[in-house]
Amino acid sequence: MIIQIFSYSSAVPPVTSLRKKMKLIFVAAFLLGTALERGVTGSVAPKNADWWENTVFYQIYPRSFKDSDGDGIGDIKGVAEKVEYLKDLGIGAVWLSPVFKSPMVDFGYDISDYRDISPIFGTMADFDALAARLKQAGLKLIVDFVPNHSSDQHEWFQKSISKEDPYTDYYVWHDGKINENGTRVPPSNWVSNFGGSAWTWNENRQQYYLHQFGWQQPDLNFRNPNVVREMKDILKFWIDKGVDGFRMDAVSHMFEDQELRDESPRAGVEETDTLPDEFTYHDHIYMLNQPESYAMVREWRVMFDELRQKDGIQRIIMTEIQHNSTIQKTVAYYGNESFPLAHVPFNFKLFHLNRDSNANDFINMHKFWLDNMPKAKGMVANWIWGNHDNVRPASRFYRELIDGINMLGLLVPGVAIVYNGDEIGMTDTYIRWDQTIDPMAFKAGPTRYRKWSRDGCRTPFQWDTSVSAGFSTHSKTQLPVNPNYWVLNAKQQMEDRYSNLKVFKKLVELKKKQTFKKGDYQFYALTDWLLAFTRKLDGFSTYAVVINLGSDLTTTKGLAEAAGLPSNLTVIVPSVNSGFESGQVVETDNVLLRPKASLVLSTGGGLSTLGVKNNPHVANVHSSQPCDHGLRSSGLRAQARWPL
Repeated sequence: MIIQIFSYSSAVPPVTSLRKKMKLIFVAAFLLGTALERGVTGSVAPKNADWWENTVFYQIYPRSFKDSDGDGIGDIKGVAEKVEYLKDLGIGAVWLSPVFKSPMVDFGYDISDYRDISPIFGTMADFDALAARLKQAGLKLIVDFVPNHSSDQHEWFQKSISKEDPYTDYYVWHDGKINENGTRVPPSNWVSNFGGSAWTWNENRQQYYLHQFGWQQPDLNFRNPNVVREMKDILKFWIDKGVDGFRMDAVSHMFEDQELRDESPRAGVEETDTLPDEFTYHDHIYMLNQPESYAMVREWRVMFDELRQKDGIQRIIMTEIQHNSTIQKTVAYYGNESFPLAHVPFNFKLFHLNRDSNANDFINMHKFWLDNMPKAKGMVANWIWGNHDNVRPASRFYRELIDGINMLGLLVPGVAIVYNGDEIGMTDTYIRWDQTIDPMAFKAGPTRYRKWSRDGCRTPFQWDTSVSAGFSTHSKTQLPVNPNYWVLNAKQQMEDRYSNLKVFKKLVELKKKQTFKKGDYQFYALTDWLLAFTRKLDGFSTYAVVINLGSDLTTTKGLAEAAGLPSNLTVIVPSVNSGFESGQVVETDNVLLRPKASLVLSTGGGLSTLGVKNNPHVANVHSSQPCDHGLRSSGLRAQARWPL
């Protein structure tokens, strides 16, 4: 039986503007409420979309991308060496994880100088050269910005310890409280993301300071106008260097409850899942997503929009929101048409899907986001399947399913955000306790470190079969290279006739077509494990994507009637394990899909763009059966790290 689950049309419901001007703090409170305009339908893309609204952002974790000087750690020059590779992917923008000056306690997310580059990564001249090369290649540059906290080695913090004005209140300090035993204790029961108390006592100042991450990462006090001014000046500094936007790290943490009220355990939480001194134990209503955090994002947006009025250049804000945040608090970072906030509030909800998720689970998770995000001009969905903090999709699902996952990530409407290595289907590397470098893992200890470790998805990019997978000339790298690099690497995939990399590049090209820019889409669960969706636009080719999530051979019976498709379609992009060829004509209702295989099908057109027109090597041209070239690959079991 065919079940039609969800459709997404191009109709835009009217948006009611606010009648009165509101102070920013009240704007934020408004955004947190139920007044956001939402609906089941919405615009796929505005008629005059900005550069970012249908593009592919490619996240580079510099420590692990390419080492240019042989020290075993990736650097800026290494990224510059691979600009042609990035251009060839067809992406629109590069997002660079932090390269600022840092003691590297949290690998760049503990910044000691916001206006300088860490020597580990190179120099400011190296950064400028990279920015110029990316611009020459037609690629936008997004950099990580870490506003919530600095390093404890930052000049501001050192001067704040000694109460040197104006830095005295640059950070969140508190005397603590005296318990019934007469002992001084932290002012609240708040727990750090890295585990343990979020408060640390400073002997010199004789006060506690707040750190929602490591104790070496003190939280800045955004209620101090001097801190707000400093951060705006820093943003302007990098804009002047040609940066096209910022990924704002941990914005949900920027403000906290002024009364410092204790937090309660999450409903239904059990200590078998998480311990009381671990971050996921509590319901963080006082540490996360305070109204002022939305107001701060609004101030940055106003600043960027004012700059655009002067020079015509659109810089964007991408916000990272804590995984534990509710959907309402997460999508509130969009703002609304009258008060826009972030251009791209990160959608981490897809991380809750895993290899146990069926077709309806996939559809419902997409619907979950689209039903809740505001429906107004400039509000664009975004899809993230992997990043530097979570298990890679090729491990969370199956290695064989990576092409299907990339089809979902790239061909549904909106912004696609891809983590380096996912285009070739890199898998997580097993990291022993003695190899661990992640501070979150260290804090958890040897028996629980794997639950929290992010090391597995941060191992070196696998370029080729040479020493250290071509990542470095050094045989020892900052994290061990995955031992599968000799069969899973970019060079081999460039040479192979069928590869995840080649599939990825074809999908990126498809995303640029009008149907994928402006067309409607509709999801179908053809069976429990057979997922499909269509993209349609009047006057252009229609596309259908079918993905076998299951472990058995299956057919696409009923797809034509359910989706209103003709009896025959052309294979445009086959997954490497499908056995089908680009250009092969198939019966819409009789496509035999192998387990974990996927196809992009079309009513016609687009073949010459993808380089498969009149391919003399196409086998079984009018058959709905796979050819004989199917490739095998292995997958590793992994689970999503965060609860829904």
